[in-house]
Amino acid sequence: MACSNGRVGSDQPESVGFTPPLATPASSTCTSRSVMVVNDGTGLPDNGQDDHTDSGPIHTRSEIIAAPDPEQYFLLHDAAENDSPEAVAELAQRIDDIDFIDDDDEEYPGRTALWTAVFANRPDNARVLVAAGADPWRPMMNRWSPGRLSLAGPTPTLFNIPPGVTGLSPAETAAVTEARRLIAALGDLSYFGLGMAYVADMTAAEVVRRLEAVPADDEDVQAIVENLVSHLDDSQTVVGVTEVPGGCVVSQPWGYIPYTPGVAKRLSAGTAYYGMYDNPKDGHHGTAFRDGVMEEGDTHPGGGGVYPDDPTEEILATYLYHHHAVAYCCSRIGLRLTDARAITGPPDMWLRLPERDWWN
Repeated sequence: MACSNGRVGSDQPESVGFTPPLATPASSTCTSRSVMVVNDGTGLPDNGQDDHTDSGPIHTRSEIIAAPDPEQYFLLHDAAENDSPEAVAELAQRIDDIDFIDDDDEEYPGRTALWTAVFANRPDNARVLVAAGADPWRPMMNRWSPGRLSLAGPTPTLFNIPPGVTGLSPAETAAVTEARRLIAALGDLSYFGLGMAYVADMTAAEVVRRLEAVPADDEDVQAIVENLVSHLDDSQTVVGVTEVPGGCVVSQPWGYIPYTPGVAKRLSAGTAYYGMYDNPKDGHHGTAFRDGVMEEGDTHPGGGGVYPDDPTEEILATYLYHHHAVAYCCSRIGLRLTDARAITGPPDMWLRLPERDWWN
């Protein structure tokens, strides 16, 4: 659960306060695609699975014994997230304070190893830590103790709630319910090379007006879909738009245009916008605009990066949508998709954008 915001460099022109992706999606490995195919099989599936989690032990007993005390605390967090209960138990026996918190740690700041296990949905490791003396209800992470966080997860009965401890608020319970519904509605998504814009309270017609777009020629779209490599230049200004409950989704299966500041500023005027681009070279990046002004840049939606001073609702959202980047983006804007068509296609309509410098 690395607390990284995914900040990267760029070889694209850079707007003030906005880091473009490392590269355009064009590459010598591109293949022809059918309508709105988002992944050619090599991208990261948005299925909630942690690809580096393995049921086998990661740390050997000799590594645990040889590690100095500060390193053992880090190993305990890492094991709580990724390793076996046996490895966690071995580490727990060798650490003086099982609930030690390092506020200056770059990867696991402000939390105990038990909190890390709960966030990673590892109830097996959480039980081992509690048996070793960890306190599920110790305050941390802006009111999200390990026990309180577990109430929002798949194992809400993991810990007994002590008298006087407050559970989830009605708003938090509603957020948990909506997250489960939205993730189930979207299903297992892959979004390799996909650019998206999620806009609140907007119709497709208003998107057309703000972007000064015109309907794309059907034959042009079909040619792009059937052979992207041969039509890369022509594809860059073609995007899809789909109305959904709560607003609109602008999509580009082969590029980053919906994620650019030019699109974001136009679509966010008077409302909220969240953009995401999955760069084939270094993963997906997000950006948030409101009323034409960027509020967040170079975020990593679904990535799990969370900090002790984050707002309580953001900590909850980061937990609920860990490994579900598209669902997180929809939730941020209040879009209540009932299926994945706005993402996987076909869109309500294909648009041709005017030729301009959308980065600036």
